[in-house]
Amino acid sequence: MEGRKIPRRLEGKVAVITASTQGIGYGIAERLGLEGASVVISSRKQKNVDGAVEQLKAKGIDATGMACHVNNAEQRKNLIKSTVDKYGRIDILVSNAAANPTMDPIARMSEANLDKLWDTNVKAGILIAQESVPHMNKGSSIVFISSITGYHPLGDGLQMYAVTKTALLGLTKALAAELAPEIRVNCVCPGIVPTHFGDFLVRDEEVKREMENKTLVGRLGTTGDMGAAVAYLVSEDASYVTGENLVVAGGMSSRL
Repeated sequence: MEGRKIPRRLEGKVAVITASTQGIGYGIAERLGLEGASVVISSRKQKNVDGAVEQLKAKGIDATGMACHVNNAEQRKNLIKSTVDKYGRIDILVSNAAANPTMDPIARMSEANLDKLWDTNVKAGILIAQESVPHMNKGSSIVFISSITGYHPLGDGLQMYAVTKTALLGLTKALAAELAPEIRVNCVCPGIVPTHFGDFLVRDEEVKREMENKTLVGRLGTTGDMGAAVAYLVSEDASYVTGENLVVAGGMSSRL
């Protein structure tokens, strides 16, 4: 974002972003905050939340946050209640939390790992949307974070993770139709972004080059790229966009 003028399209908006103390989630929180939104961040560990809040505040962003494991109903409800208690409403919800607890193939995956994948990657997003919608007014936005793997599983060990990300593409379409015209619902599908979560995909230089070569622009994505995409979707610039799955992957193939 350095050297680029950031627009202020989100002045006065209140944004809740899950799993947002590092990686893509933090990049989204930072961009929404720089565009003027008050951001409420969360992750499983309060220590990580506190550190990320301080970093955001140092950039002049109105930020607060709390520990929230998205599979914990009490913590999830507390995240939404605390936001509404402080700001009176929610204008933007970004559901970013995801897990990939195992590299096992689908044919041999345990039921416990299947449950964790569905609970974290799909069900939790639905539940936090259910809890947020009553506090969202006309013109509000929900954004789910899916993945390029929702179109094409990349590498061994991501097959079931990819299935859950495909589910988010359908969820976006269904929920957008259900909540229209008051609330817009869209989805961002990141390509390969070198973060702690996706580090195993780019640790090996040869694999990293292979991934870069799958793009048309010759590079991997950044958390800033994803933040910019979300900021567009939740702004008035996208007021005529809902039910869409926006692939931000440097031109990687993205057709089901």
